[in-house]
Amino acid sequence: MTHLSHWASMQPEAPAIIMAGSGDTVSFAALEDAANRGAQLLRHLGLKRGDAFAVWSGNNPRFLEIAWAMKRTGLYMVPIPSKFNADEAAYLINDSGSRILIVDAGLQHAAGMLAQLRQLCPGVEHGFAVCGDLPGLRRWENATLEMPAEIIDDPSLGQAMVYSSGTTGKPKGVKHPLTDEAHDSPPKFAPLMAHRYRTRPGTLFISSAPLYHSGPLAMALAEQSLGATVLLFEKFEPEAMLQTIARYRPQRGQFVPTMFIRMLKLPEPVRAHYDVSSLQVAIHSAAPCPVETKHAMIAWWGPILEEIYGGTENVGSTMIGSEEWLRKPGSVGRASSGSIHICDDDGQEVPAGATGAIYFNSGARFEYLNDPDKTLGARHPQHPGWSSFGDIGHLDEDGYLFLSDRKAFMIIAGGVNIYPQEAENVLLMHPSVADATVFGIPDADMGEQVKAVVEPVDWQPSGPALESELIAFCRSKLASLKCPKSIDFVKRLPRDDAGKLAKRALRDRYWE
Repeated sequence: MTHLSHWASMQPEAPAIIMAGSGDTVSFAALEDAANRGAQLLRHLGLKRGDAFAVWSGNNPRFLEIAWAMKRTGLYMVPIPSKFNADEAAYLINDSGSRILIVDAGLQHAAGMLAQLRQLCPGVEHGFAVCGDLPGLRRWENATLEMPAEIIDDPSLGQAMVYSSGTTGKPKGVKHPLTDEAHDSPPKFAPLMAHRYRTRPGTLFISSAPLYHSGPLAMALAEQSLGATVLLFEKFEPEAMLQTIARYRPQRGQFVPTMFIRMLKLPEPVRAHYDVSSLQVAIHSAAPCPVETKHAMIAWWGPILEEIYGGTENVGSTMIGSEEWLRKPGSVGRASSGSIHICDDDGQEVPAGATGAIYFNSGARFEYLNDPDKTLGARHPQHPGWSSFGDIGHLDEDGYLFLSDRKAFMIIAGGVNIYPQEAENVLLMHPSVADATVFGIPDADMGEQVKAVVEPVDWQPSGPALESELIAFCRSKLASLKCPKSIDFVKRLPRDDAGKLAKRALRDRYWE
């Protein structure tokens, strides 16, 4: 069996969740009971199959309990990024038609933002607080305790409706049609976790990225459906990650490249102090990983890195293990679902080695909620069954995919296509750089010029000398036309805990 309810019966006292920071634990039996009570409450409040509710929360056990309630009620759960302000959260709530809002009391300024939401979201019928008290809201934990810990009379399989990150415009809900599968069907990632990554009952899985993203949530639910324990991080910190691995000895984990970069920048004695040998699989996804970073991680952790390229739209995916990657450095692998087609601007397929828009032929069904034009824009103009995440890349002669960048961020300078990711990857490896992004800004002669914005490790020396040093560093590794002409320094780039950068908003400031 591959479902939470099975393991609640087979190993009721085994931990389903361990919080990495506090050590708080939730057993499989307690998680199952909480999921059933939550489902009962959602039905009691009048939500029926196909309705939506929103969860605005950081990483905590309640998030997973509510997600499991969603999975058995046929509802759409709309996760709201924890760092959103009230206006951003209201947009998701209103756009999705969410009838219930559940708010984490631990969010910064939660009480103040809640007061704004009462005015901004007239369609919300009920509100609840989790992990603490908020004015005017009932505690979710208390309300669910009044419900029976039994499966509802009309269970059906629900799913998350995750909004796109908004890095290329206003976020849109990625809505997949509900299916007729039984509510206790295996989660989508369960076969992958069981067969490729060797998930077994009683083993531990690190979940360190925000659960409001589709990948971390899907993998956490899949792990629990296979009887494994989710070692859940409230927030990623590089040394805390190494401390937790050394303490709990987990076998698997999911990471994003910015986590690798931050851990690699720890002093060598700090990295050497912690035993990470228990890890057998380190999955990474969500953003491109610089080649130098991945080489360094394989040298440190061994050939245990497993990369997945895909997206919330589920139109297709690729995978690649460390041994393959060392033969094809920079590749994100070969197709694992759906065949890949690289097409030019006219929609015609291009030969191996040529760069173009990446399409997957998987026949995946999804829509961007309330945006038919955006939905149509993700489809191939001649082949409706082909869909794209909006990325650019090429296939080599062996069918391995290499990403260039997002199509929306390609720079055209003097008629030459420049992909910012190349310069970003170089800048990120400089010891003085904590984070960096590259994009095009207006240029009277060339149309666009290459601009970098850098978050330095140490703010004090930031200025013309460091700017010159970083530009020279780029030019030592790339053609000069690909390198930034100028660099601005900021104390913090607008990146969320899953490594997603609000690049469009940053770029737009320069175009204004």
